[in-house]
Order: sequence, then C-alpha cells, then structure tokens
Amino acid sequence: MMERSLKRIVIAGGGTAGWMAASAFARFLGPSYAITLVESEEIGTIGVGEATIPAIQLFNQSLGIDENEFVRATQGSFKLGIEFADWREPGHHYLHAFGAIGRPLGLLPFHQYWLRHRHEGGMSSLWDYAPSARAANQNHFARPNDKPGSLPSGVAYAYHFDADLYAKFLRKYAEERGVKRIEGRINDVTVNATNGHIESVTLASGQIVEGDLFIDCSGFRGLLIEETLESGYEDWSNFLPCNRAIAVPCASVDPLTPYTRSTARNAGWQWRIPLQHRTGNGYVYCSDFISDADAQDMLLSTLDGAPLAEPRQLRFVTGKRRHIWKKNCVALGLASGFLEPLESTSIHLIQTGIAKLLEFFPSAGFLQPDIDAFNKRMDFEFHSIRDFIILHYKATNRPGAFWKRCRDMDIPESLAEKMDLFLSNGRIMRFNEELFTELGWLQVMLGQGLQPKGYSPLADLLSAEQLQEFLSIAAQHARHVADQMPLHQQYIAVHCAAPPQEKRRAMS
Repeated sequence: MMERSLKRIVIAGGGTAGWMAASAFARFLGPSYAITLVESEEIGTIGVGEATIPAIQLFNQSLGIDENEFVRATQGSFKLGIEFADWREPGHHYLHAFGAIGRPLGLLPFHQYWLRHRHEGGMSSLWDYAPSARAANQNHFARPNDKPGSLPSGVAYAYHFDADLYAKFLRKYAEERGVKRIEGRINDVTVNATNGHIESVTLASGQIVEGDLFIDCSGFRGLLIEETLESGYEDWSNFLPCNRAIAVPCASVDPLTPYTRSTARNAGWQWRIPLQHRTGNGYVYCSDFISDADAQDMLLSTLDGAPLAEPRQLRFVTGKRRHIWKKNCVALGLASGFLEPLESTSIHLIQTGIAKLLEFFPSAGFLQPDIDAFNKRMDFEFHSIRDFIILHYKATNRPGAFWKRCRDMDIPESLAEKMDLFLSNGRIMRFNEELFTELGWLQVMLGQGLQPKGYSPLADLLSAEQLQEFLSIAAQHARHVADQMPLHQQYIAVHCAAPPQEKRRAMS
C-alpha cells in the first residue's frame, strides 16, 4: 500500500531559484500542499542580471505570465543569441544565434549543403542563412509572426532581465497563490535520527518550521544538501579552471543590442548583458593568472557606460553536488552546482530541476528509484552543458598562458567524440534530448575554428545549379525576416517599456 502523500514543502532561500520553485509548486500542486519559503533579507542574493535561453518562455507560459508584463516588470530586453568576441583568436567574432539556420532538405540538415558550398570555394557565411543572426547584427527585433501557409520565420529568442526584479515578480505571483513567506535566517537543522531525513529548520528568532520535503535554495553554501546531508561535490575545475567573477552594472548606451556579448580576456572572459535601464557586466577569470585587483581594473576600464555600483566579487568551484536529491531534500540553483554563465544556462538548470522534481514528485515514502531517476537525469543535464562550455575553452588559438592551459587540457571522452565526429564530415550527434541542439553545437564548433574535412556525400545529389538556388532562397528568407523587424529599442518602446527610473549617480 502506497504511503500517504506529503503535504508540507519548505523552500530554504529565496532569490530566483526559490521563487521559481515556489511559483511552479503553487501553480501545479495547488492548494492541497502547504508551501513555505524561508528567506532572510540580511543575506541577499547573487543575482546580478541574467541572460537566458529560449526555454524560459515555456516556464513563464506554463505559469500563465503575460510576456509584456514580465519584460516591463524586470526591466528586460530580448535576446537573439550570444556574440563571442575574440574567443577563437583576437579580432574574431561569431554569434551563437537562436532559431533556425536555413532549412533541411531530404535526409540532410542545411549545414551539410553549406559545407559542400564551402568545399567548392563558396564564400558565404553560415550566419547569412540565420534570421536571428541577421536581425541581431542589425539590432532588430520582433516576435515571430508566422502566418499559415508561409515559411516559418526561423526566429527564436530569450530574455535579459534583472534577476532580483524577476524574483520579486515571482514572489508576488506565488504569494497570491497561497505560498507563505517567512522572514528569517536559518540557524539550525533538525534531522531524524532513524532515517536521516530533515524534519525542520530553526530560525534565529527561535521559530521552528517543519516540513516533509525541503528545497535547498541557499546558494553556494548548500545549507541543507551539503552542510546537513553531506551530499558531496564533483569538482570540475580541471575542465573549467575559472574560479572567480567580478560583477558591476553600468549605464546604458545606444543601441540596445538584442544579444549577450562574451569577450575573451587574458585570464577568462567578460560578459555584457543589456537591460532597458542599465547594462550588466562581469569578468569571469582564473585567479592563477590574474590578481583580483587587476581583474577589477580590467573590467572597469572596458565598460561602455559609467559604473553604477561598487563591483562585487564571487568565488566558486565549477561542478555539481554528487546527489542533487538526497533523502527528502532537493537542491536548486547554486545549491545544486555551478556552471559559469558562458551559455546562459543558470536559470535553465533551475527550471529543469523543478520540472524533473514534478515529474518524479515523491510520496511521503521517498522511494529510492524515483530519487535515483531524478539524479540520473540531472547528472546528464549538468554533464552535457559542461561539455558544451568546455568546447569554447578547448578549441581556441588565443595566445597566453591561461589559454594554452585550456587548449592543452584533457577533455571528457563524450566531448572528444563529438569534436572528432564533426571534424570528419560535419556530423553532429545529439543524445537523449540534451539541451543544446545540433545547431548550437554547429555554430560554436565552427565559430571556435573546427573545420570539417568533408561533408555528407548525400549533399552531392543536388546539381550545382540546384545547390545555388537552394542556398540563395535560404539567404533571401533570412534577410527578409530580419529586414522586416524594427529596431530592438523601438519594439520595446511600443510593447513593454519599463517605467522611467530616476537616474542613479555614477561612481566617482
């Protein structure tokens, strides 16, 4: 006989992870579950501005959130991809664009025909056929408006937004649906001596909060999953050596670009995330190759607007918890692990953790097969994203000691297999619905300088004239889609402009 359902869910920590979880539980579990979130305003959150990937649309849509309201409330902007500047080598740049590139024909993806074109001396860029890339290069944006009977636009998009404002937006959503918030710092955790499950947390005020299922959103500390349950941590710094970051917002400048920018630096890389009222910036670096002071000086000297706050430093070790779900505790966000935000996957991993927890939602018995299945799926998600990020560091011709270490490092066999397969005839294998599609891998491998020796022989089934016509139609379509869009800033002004803010004084 199945044990009774659990009824009390306690979320330890707020921020983006905590309030995403609270909102999803309130939406999908309903009023029969008591959902309590404990957070302390004294602790604060890491959020310094977030760039996302298109999957976040599914999360917001599942909650019934109006997109314009969300963008307006979070001072957000739209994102068509990520520009990688100076990654392959100084002076080179490419875009990891969202959405389609050309269209498949017969049994082959579009890029196989483009590879034949290049092998025969053609000079077009792969991104000539990508509507999102063309629009991004023109600072254009509009939501896709695919009409019945017409070719799909091929455009996909995500967002940039203020992470703190997103958490506040979701807090309002969750509390309106019955989530109870308790202000307080957790001082103690009580564990059942028999089964090792967490029974309650005790706040600094002395208040005891009991629960059946605990969600650890306490950040890097991992108060429940690590300090209490000792899950253990897989250290991936041998593959991803950056271990520190400095973040600072700056004043906005025109134009408002519809893409994130990642610029390679001597000891790591710098992000730029444009919001409506400010720009988020940060330098992710390895402390073996640059001092904290020099890293801060470098970041401040390369801002394109006046800094609006004192820089904040973060220290981290890339990797993940060995068991993201242990006993009756599930970790989300930074408590579950950390992969640097090079491909904007932080919020996606929170979203995936919530979705998988709902898929394997436990009874009060917390059966081990459910826990094992969840952990296996999350392990795969972390590992596949890890490999994709490693690719950026491994495939590079940049000079300097840091980049030589990255270029010379051993890499996981799973990544080596992907790279070898692509280098032969441009083939890409996607396994078990891993996050990044063939088009994502294609753009980064080509962008980082991997050049296939050949292409699929099936691409030769087109005559030279047919190949030219096929490519020409794809390029015309991408150009037409991009040209029809307004400027990104104009689109926001019409549809989802945030209220004006008082101008903050720049740092002196």
